[in-house]
Amino acid sequence: MMCGGICKVLEADGTVQTICDTMKPHAEAKAGKKYDVFTAKSYTTQVVAGTNYFIKVHVGGDDHVHLRVYKKLPCHGDTLELSEIQQGKSHSDPVEFF
Repeated sequence: MMCGGICKVLEADGTVQTICDTMKPHAEAKAGKKYDVFTAKSYTTQVVAGTNYFIKVHVGGDDHVHLRVYKKLPCHGDTLELSEIQQGKSHSDPVEFF
């Protein structure tokens, strides 16, 4: 994968679920609601000066949200930040750049 390109969509794993668990309170604050369920389903990444994660998250019923989470490079703190959330997504909506 080249820098700036998006990789193929992958099934979420434990690492991505951990990112979602960390970002849940931030997502709830941005969305203005609480989520009883917050399960990562699939994701793609983009390598920039760090890594952007685009993650499809099941939030209950037929509802999903898409998160864009930025992970800084280790030399810049290796921290996570929620860049954006898209609400009103469904299971069939593709995970893509936003």
